[in-house]
Amino acid sequence: MKLALRHGISDNLGQFLHQLVQVLLVGLTIGMTRTVVPALAESDFGVPKNSFLLLSSFVVAFGLVKGAMNFVAGRLSERLGRKQVLLLGWLVALPIPVLIWFAPSWGWIVAATVLLGVNQGLTWSMTQTAQLDITRLDERGLTLGLNEFSGYVGVALAGIVTAYLAARFGARQSLLIFGLTVIIFALVLTQLWVKDTLAWAKAEAARHTPGAAQSLRPRYPQAISSKPSTWEIFTLMSWRDKRMMALCQAGLVEKFVDALVWIFLPIFLYQKGLTLPQVGWVIGCYGFVWGAAQLVTGRLSDRIGRHRLNVGGMWICGAGMAAMMLGDGLTWWAVSSAVSGVGMALLYPNLSAAVADISHPAWRGSSIGIYRFWRDLGYGVGALGLGLAAHFSGQMQTAFWFVAISMFASGALLGWLGEETHPRLNPAN
Repeated sequence: MKLALRHGISDNLGQFLHQLVQVLLVGLTIGMTRTVVPALAESDFGVPKNSFLLLSSFVVAFGLVKGAMNFVAGRLSERLGRKQVLLLGWLVALPIPVLIWFAPSWGWIVAATVLLGVNQGLTWSMTQTAQLDITRLDERGLTLGLNEFSGYVGVALAGIVTAYLAARFGARQSLLIFGLTVIIFALVLTQLWVKDTLAWAKAEAARHTPGAAQSLRPRYPQAISSKPSTWEIFTLMSWRDKRMMALCQAGLVEKFVDALVWIFLPIFLYQKGLTLPQVGWVIGCYGFVWGAAQLVTGRLSDRIGRHRLNVGGMWICGAGMAAMMLGDGLTWWAVSSAVSGVGMALLYPNLSAAVADISHPAWRGSSIGIYRFWRDLGYGVGALGLGLAAHFSGQMQTAFWFVAISMFASGALLGWLGEETHPRLNPAN
């Protein structure tokens, strides 16, 4: 029994790989909607082309729902177990491709997207929580880097595959077949092969009780009870612990970049004269560099720490968005996009790793859920900010400056209020 509850990637390789497959399937589920669904909006439902406010509201709804479900998932996982929440997330996803298939109006697409937000909040949160349960402190950066890499590979693959399928078989039929295949496959894998990892978290928590012998003790927050309520953890994460607050606000603001890339960057590039394939390559530079570089940046943070990478990543990502406005041409925009991808790779897995570092195993699932609540709420806040900035200025370029300035300011706040969280580099006394 003791052998079964050992922590580390090598000691739990089978379950670790199962969770990587799960997050790949999570990425495939959201990725199938990002390429084909916008085409449905124009051709099937009469949504005006370049309707910025409508597209922004679409992302606002997704962000609000996904953020809320991240919060719920973390707390549920400590009561029901990680596997049950993962199963629930996949069950919620089953109607999504069916709703898109039968949709007589845009409202049905919005409803499908609301379910998608629920699915993403429950499933992606659980893959991260489960992998953190079974790995060691010194593997957290690598763990989250691999998790995010696998998920965003899924997003990219789904966009490519569904585009080819839609061209051959039609959008609705392609999304129905692709979506049901992915979701049913995920349900079967979860039921048959995924283990609940809550026992690993409890075993780790026992080793971190006061007075327990251990070589490195993380700098856990002190102003919290041994069995905290949901509200106690939420207030700790959101404002009572300045380190957690700094990490949560950085997570929220960095989603402004992804909202910008989702809503305005394709339109901006197309209006500048690029062809649609060229637009795809520019945006692809952002996604590919972000995904691939996380394999390096996550592991790097296990060696040199999280804090410098997180602050630097915020500033580099903001600089890439600002650079979009400072030059012209395919090469310039592609390089600017790649710079933002580097910044995202530096910060994205390591903000989560920093939260995990200083979250006690007894309530880590809740803390990760609350961090992801604030982070994905950034889709909604960012989309609203982008829409208002473009609306009141009358220029799309203002949205880019809004994001760049927000990233610089948020990175500065993180640098001021945050600290190194890696227990080897900054252990508790």
